Amino acid sequence: MPAEPTLTVEIILIGDPVAHSRSPAMHNAALAALGIAARYRAVQTSAAELPQRIADLRRAEFLGANVTLPHKQAVIALLDEIEPIAARIGAVNTIIRQPDGRLLGTNTDAPGLLADLAAAAWSPAGQTVVILGASGAARAAAFALADAGVAALTIVNRHLMRAVDVAAAVAAEQPALRVRALALADPAVADAVAECTLLMNATALGWHDGETPLPDPPVGAHCLVYDMVYRETTLLREAAMRGAHVRDGRGMLVEQGALAFERWTGHPAPRDVMWQAAFGVEHRQ
Repeated sequence: MPAEPTLTVEIILIGDPVAHSRSPAMHNAALAALGIAARYRAVQTSAAELPQRIADLRRAEFLGANVTLPHKQAVIALLDEIEPIAARIGAVNTIIRQPDGRLLGTNTDAPGLLADLAAAAWSPAGQTVVILGASGAARAAAFALADAGVAALTIVNRHLMRAVDVAAAVAAEQPALRVRALALADPAVADAVAECTLLMNATALGWHDGETPLPDPPVGAHCLVYDMVYRETTLLREAAMRGAHVRDGRGMLVEQGALAFERWTGHPAPRDVMWQAAFGVEHRQ
């Protein structure tokens, strides 16, 4: 009898858009380095396609998935279980298929961000933070930084009620923390940014040249400007011109990816290999 075909073991990235992602190169290099017979690929997925995409993950050939914009919140209702960190944040970026086909959701964005800030020798304790955006990534950043001891947190978004939702969720768990929400058009944003010691872009604005969530931010040498977009952005260039310290999202991408890799495979992630594959260097220069 002919041998049955061998299943191709897969991990996928679910999002819209996904063509720009460095995750396939990063994870495929890590899988190859450890001799794991699996592949990672990006799968463009609209909101209408999301339920079927998640249902497909229950098949035996899948180890799990990453989830990126705009699905990190919508995916929760489609999973069997989510870990406490993801439940608190209200966003999932990593799905692990269990041996019985059940799907477990977690969030590696939050610990990945804190790991990269630690690598930058930046301590959250007592800091004043402004986060631009109210996406799943913004929620992860807000909870991570609140848990790490920042003194004040402002969520800024084009649509005020989305910022209010994030701020209220954090404030409910951290009643002693000074938390507020502002619409991007509010004049108070300029003062909040001028006073903050960390300005974080958690929007997708920055993938294309000339895009920025906040033109010419009023920051200075007292401030770290962190952009989750993993390239030099207009926001970072303009902040640097004002004397601020700047950091892009490359380290967060690698750290959150490494944590997810370890959950899917059970092996320590080869971070230097992942850096090299994603960015052409073994680690941040």
